[in-house]
Amino acid sequence: MTADTDARIARLLHHRKAGLSQGEPVVPPISVATTFHLPQAQGAAHHYGRSGQPTWDAVEAQLAILEGAEVVSFPSGMAAITAALVCCLKAGARVMIPSDGYYVTRLLGRDLLQVYGVEVVQVPTLEMADRDFAGFQVIYIETPSNPGLDVVDIAALARRAHAAGALLIADNTTMTPLLQRPLDLGADLVVAADTKAPAGHSDALFGHVAGRDANLMARVREWRRQSGSVPGPFEAYLVHRGLETLEVRLSRMCASAAVIAERLAAHPKVRGLRYPGLPGDPSHGSVGGQMANGGFLIGFELAGEAEAEAFLARCPLIEQATSFGGVHTAAERRARWGDAVAEGFIRLSVGVEPVEVLWSAIDAALEG
Repeated sequence: MTADTDARIARLLHHRKAGLSQGEPVVPPISVATTFHLPQAQGAAHHYGRSGQPTWDAVEAQLAILEGAEVVSFPSGMAAITAALVCCLKAGARVMIPSDGYYVTRLLGRDLLQVYGVEVVQVPTLEMADRDFAGFQVIYIETPSNPGLDVVDIAALARRAHAAGALLIADNTTMTPLLQRPLDLGADLVVAADTKAPAGHSDALFGHVAGRDANLMARVREWRRQSGSVPGPFEAYLVHRGLETLEVRLSRMCASAAVIAERLAAHPKVRGLRYPGLPGDPSHGSVGGQMANGGFLIGFELAGEAEAEAFLARCPLIEQATSFGGVHTAAERRARWGDAVAEGFIRLSVGVEPVEVLWSAIDAALEG
């Protein structure tokens, strides 16, 4: 972590202090109010629960510190993705999305955007660097891609997108703003599923959009108000709590992932291992520059579907779950969702378990 990141973490932890009166709680209260005292229509911080409320304010303040930008929160990562795309597109527009990224984003393109007259062009992440952006209104990237962990140069794509008159939207879910900062690299908007590492405990759906263009963010905020795509106060509270330990958890998760990836790469039953933190990985060139480190996600293949499922079932320290970024190490065979990967491909999200105990369990499960 850099000195700037350390300063952000310290500010995040104490962001409420300046506004507290004597005897007030340090932890933000959960406000469940949908209506607020309004003897006059003007001058109130809040007036109706769909437009904003105190618990959202607290978590958005944290996320704004991390992003260095205005933030609008949403009830899930997909709600944030939808808002960002809808606010930047209209009928007749063209958008480029990764064909190897999160599959629900592709479904959104097919079942919503295309239905309303937007042309959706799917391109593999690695091929985006060489594609012509002329005629596109939005270039949407996910880097590292999920689940393949391919990487694109955000700054280079942002320059090319802007030269073509397009906006660049970056899904930064796999990295978080502590490990990668797309807005600093020229992205117009960042979207993320805070359900993953920011909340961190697999108990809250949440997402956000961040950006530095006031007019664009005003459209995103108005979309939330008009569509009713609003987060719940209890979820906002849980994410606020999770963000306070994000840096500590990430440090452990990423350090453990580096150890486990190196050992998996040397295991005779493992093939096709992907982890950007390994020197031989195709995405390694971005580590230390665009990315702070290799992250906590690992991709690898076993011989086939049966071998992958048996490994996951045997390992007592791997939760078989379709998410990542939590305190529990979790994994799944991604081909079951239709991703274009080998039948034995596993996406492994390393948690906070002691690394040697975790590796012993993984190694034993691989040996069968």
